[in-house]
Amino acid sequence: MKKKKVLLAALAIAGITVGGLVYAADHIDSPTVTNQSTDITDLYVFRGQDANNLVFVANTQGLLAPSATGAAQFDPNTLIEFNIDNNNDNVEDLVIQGIYSNGKMKIYGPVKPSATGTRSKLEGSVTAEVAITPYGTATPIIGTGGGMKVFAGPRDDPFFFDLNQFKKIIGGTATSFNNPGTDAFAGTNVLSLVVELPKSMLNAGNGNLNVWLETKKKQ
Repeated sequence: MKKKKVLLAALAIAGITVGGLVYAADHIDSPTVTNQSTDITDLYVFRGQDANNLVFVANTQGLLAPSATGAAQFDPNTLIEFNIDNNNDNVEDLVIQGIYSNGKMKIYGPVKPSATGTRSKLEGSVTAEVAITPYGTATPIIGTGGGMKVFAGPRDDPFFFDLNQFKKIIGGTATSFNNPGTDAFAGTNVLSLVVELPKSMLNAGNGNLNVWLETKKKQ
């Protein structure tokens, strides 16, 4: 199980506009996680084109070469779960769950989970689903349901990081990053799950959301 956590501030109050992007990133994990369906590369949460919506992005199975991307698949035994804390107690109050089944990504929630922490079960019934967009398809397949829009499929890895320069800085042979740097992840892909939904569905009474992402294997 991998977990990421990021503070998302002042995005759920009507009338407040917040620019920019909130994200947590993690690439090149230990051998026990790398190349597994549970490997998380990025979590992104940002305001949608419709300012009343939030977009949640879970990227997994990173560093896919173009030659391998066409065969990459979501795992039916891996649950992708956005955890949402809307009262600042660092415990998930709502979850949005995605799981692959019979060629489609099925979405559950947002719903109050019956258990919190490292164990989860599918909560309630399917609220939206979408067919997986094949690699190389020009037009993405978008599913709808329960007031949400959903996408699932391969995408170019959006995270930029100059890994070689970072290693030089850590090793003491450089003191800063270059401008521009060299993207170590250029040309690699991820499997992406994207959910857009109205802020009003997240019950953020205090205007703040803590969001973290987990992947969990079926036991």
